[in-house]
Amino acid sequence: MAPDVVNFEEGEAFAQRMDAEDPLRHFRDEFLFPRRKDGEPAIYFVGNSLGLQPRKAKQYVVEELEDWERLGVEGHFHARHPWLPYHETLTAQTARLVGALPLEVVVMNTLSVNLHLMMVSFYRPTRERFRILIEGGAFPSDQYAVASQARFHGFDPKEALLRLEPRFGEDTLREEDILDTIDRHGPELALVLLGNVNYLTGQAFDMKAITRAAHERGCRVGFDLAHGAGNLRLSLHDDGPDFAVWCSYKYLNGGPGTLGGVFVHERHAHMPGIPRFEGWWGHDKATRFEMGPDFVPLPGAEGWQLSNPPILQLAALRASMELFDQATMPALRLKGDLLTSYLEFLLERLPPGIVHIVTPRDLKARGSQLSLRFTKEPKRLLARLVEAGVFCDFREPDIIRAAPAPLYCSFLDVYRFVRILESHARD
Repeated sequence: MAPDVVNFEEGEAFAQRMDAEDPLRHFRDEFLFPRRKDGEPAIYFVGNSLGLQPRKAKQYVVEELEDWERLGVEGHFHARHPWLPYHETLTAQTARLVGALPLEVVVMNTLSVNLHLMMVSFYRPTRERFRILIEGGAFPSDQYAVASQARFHGFDPKEALLRLEPRFGEDTLREEDILDTIDRHGPELALVLLGNVNYLTGQAFDMKAITRAAHERGCRVGFDLAHGAGNLRLSLHDDGPDFAVWCSYKYLNGGPGTLGGVFVHERHAHMPGIPRFEGWWGHDKATRFEMGPDFVPLPGAEGWQLSNPPILQLAALRASMELFDQATMPALRLKGDLLTSYLEFLLERLPPGIVHIVTPRDLKARGSQLSLRFTKEPKRLLARLVEAGVFCDFREPDIIRAAPAPLYCSFLDVYRFVRILESHARD
C-alpha cells in the first residue's frame, strides 16, 4: 500500500498492525541485532552507516575458512563455491539491485579506491574543459578525491571544483539550480560527479535528468551511490551515467570495510583503449594464466579489476545480497517510504519547534534516511537515545540522522523512537 493512501494513526496498536501486515516482516529475523540492557533488540536506525549482520554471514565465512583448511590452494577450483570465479556469484544480483546489465557491474575494492579508478578513465581534463561539478556538501572523501585528481592533472582545485550550494536559508539543493549550473558551465565541465543521495541531508537527486543535461553539454557523468545502493530503486543502465561507485557496508550489510561495487555503462564495454590503471584480474580470462606481458581488458566493468578479490569479504556480502534478491528493491522501497512517512507523521505531532526535518518531504527526493535538526540539546538527546538502546548518529552541529532500513526495521521501532523523542521534548 502506498504511503499516500495510508491513514496513519498515533497509537502503538497501529504500529503493531502495520508490522503484522508487512509482507517483508520475516526478513527482520535474518539479522542479528545489538541488545539493549534488558536483553531486547535495539532500535537500529544507523544502517546508513553500518548495516546489521545477516545471520548467514558467519556460516558463509566459516565455510570458506573450512575449505581453505581442507583444500589449500585447490580451493580456487574445488571449494564449495570455487574462489576463482567467486565474485561472479554476486554479479547478477548486483545488476538487479542497481538496475544494470551484468556486463556493467563488478564487486571489487572499496568506494574511494573505485572512485579514483573511475576518474582515471572518465576525468580527462583539457585546458578548456577541466572543471568537476560536485556538491558543496559532498562527503569529505569525495571532495578529497576530486581535489587530488584535479591537482594530479596540474589544476588548482580552487578553480577546478565547481561546488553546488543550497540557496540562502535552504537546507537542500533545488533540481533546477543543478540543471541550470550544468547548462551555464557545461563547456568548462569535464565531469559531473554527485552523490545520488547526500549523506548529511538525505536528499536524493534525479540521476536521469542530471545525466541527460550533462551529456547534452558534452560532460562525463558519475555518481557515488554510497547512500543509494540498497536504499533507492536504481536504474543505472536506463539513466545512462558513464559510471557509478558504491560501498557495501551501509544498506547492503556486507560488514565493516567490505568490498564496494562499480558500474560502467555498456557503451564503454568494448572500448579497450579507454585509459585505465591495469591489473591482472581485469585481464581476459581466457589468457590470464598465460602471464603474458600485454594487458587485454575484459569487456565491461570487470575490465577495471586489479587484483583477485578477498573471498571472506565476498562470502559475508553474499549472505546479504541473497536477502535483497529475495525481497526485491521495489518492495523494499515501498516499505521504506511507508516507514519514513510514518516517522514524519509522528514527528509532526511533537511539540512545535522541537525538530525540523531537513530531508525533502517528496518521496522521490529521499530514501530511508530522515535528517532531523533538533533545537533542544541535540547531544544530550543523542545520549538519551543511546541509553534507551537506540542506534542513530549525530552530525555537527545539530543533526541526528535516523534511517529505518526496511529490510530489518519495523513500524514499532519507529513508534518507540518517537516516543523517546517526545519524552526528551517534554523534560
